[in-house]
Amino acid sequence: MNPFNIRILIADDEKNLRMVLAKELSDEGYEVRETDNGSDAAGLLEKDEYDVLLLDLNMPGMDGMGVLKKIKSQELPTEVIILTGHGTVSTAVQAMKLGAYDYLTKPFKTEELKAIVEKAYEKKKILSENLRLKTQIKRQSETQGIVTESHLMLEILETVKKVAVSDFPIVIYGESGVGKELVARAIHDASPRADGPFIPLNCGAIPETMIESELFGHEKGSFTGAHERKLGLLEIAGNGTLFLDEIGELPLSLQVKLLRVIETSRFFRVGGVKEVRVSVKFISASNKDIKAEVEKGAFRADLYYRISALTLHIPPLRERREDIPVLIEHFRSKNPAFKHKQFTKAALNVLAGYSWPGNVRELQNVVHRTLLLSHEDMIEECDLPADLVSCRKEGSRRLVDVEKEHILTVLSEADGHRGRAAEILGIDPKTLYRKLQDYGVKE
Repeated sequence: MNPFNIRILIADDEKNLRMVLAKELSDEGYEVRETDNGSDAAGLLEKDEYDVLLLDLNMPGMDGMGVLKKIKSQELPTEVIILTGHGTVSTAVQAMKLGAYDYLTKPFKTEELKAIVEKAYEKKKILSENLRLKTQIKRQSETQGIVTESHLMLEILETVKKVAVSDFPIVIYGESGVGKELVARAIHDASPRADGPFIPLNCGAIPETMIESELFGHEKGSFTGAHERKLGLLEIAGNGTLFLDEIGELPLSLQVKLLRVIETSRFFRVGGVKEVRVSVKFISASNKDIKAEVEKGAFRADLYYRISALTLHIPPLRERREDIPVLIEHFRSKNPAFKHKQFTKAALNVLAGYSWPGNVRELQNVVHRTLLLSHEDMIEECDLPADLVSCRKEGSRRLVDVEKEHILTVLSEADGHRGRAAEILGIDPKTLYRKLQDYGVKE
């Protein structure tokens, strides 16, 4: 261990001992400061950071126990070694119960002191590293991978911090691919439930016959194929957050059951007779206007009002184009294989000028595909998907026409397979189906 990295504060009113310790430790390469009373020691620790404090128990004014209590109450990042005489060993043991690292009985050898100092320093380093990692994780968790320079998104992230503190249900609105799940995760990670699980469920991706079992779980023998009890996502999300993506697709028959869970925190597994209690935060998301679905009779009004205590609207990428360059850089830098590749200004202009019907998800897919297929380190306009480039050259064309051509091109490349085309575009298959209907494309 390199002693030059260790900062030591000596607090002892015995002048000769203090001076000897300071000289010997300084000669060994430690950075040492000394004081003869507890009040000065406490003041020095508040103003500067010391790795180890060598602390005498009996000092005028504030004694060693007082200094120790102040260090622990203020959570100062210093490990304390008590210097004690034979008559105060019991007090030194009490000091260790209050958080002192160890104690030494006077007189002691310098080598003995050095060994304890270095062990205390190792502990301090571990605690500091843990704190650093927790802080780093917390900062990352606050936005969970949300990369933005848009003032619209930055305002939303500020709102996230405010709404996260309560357990009120939240609905997040936005087009497919805008990052609704990332925002939901950010809310969870900024909430008091951050240590619990975050469980996502896409209500539109699971067949209606299976979603009840997926959500509520089932008992053994409750239906054909139920060979054992299965816990539903409600139970798995216990003490955490359940994220119901595309909640507008939830069957009406299950909406009343979900409403009961939200209101009572209780439910029955499929085929069960014993009531299950849960403590879950509910976050929902939809690319539909749920209020409009209520008016059409496709969504229960009572559930709508219950889940809509708080709402967030995520703007589409075309309304925050300043995010396109930073997102492209983010996608590029995440993969070490692409670290030498760069987009030219002309290529970036093409990407920035497109409407992105699939939003961030589609942008990510296009960027990854382009990076993978390009032969040169500098990516030019010609390396981009052909329909994007032609759209750029014919700038007078409407964005809706650009979008239509891009979607039909991708569908053709996918040999008409709509699921594969939706995946490439980064949009929900139902969104693609609706757009194709608008374009008059037949089955």
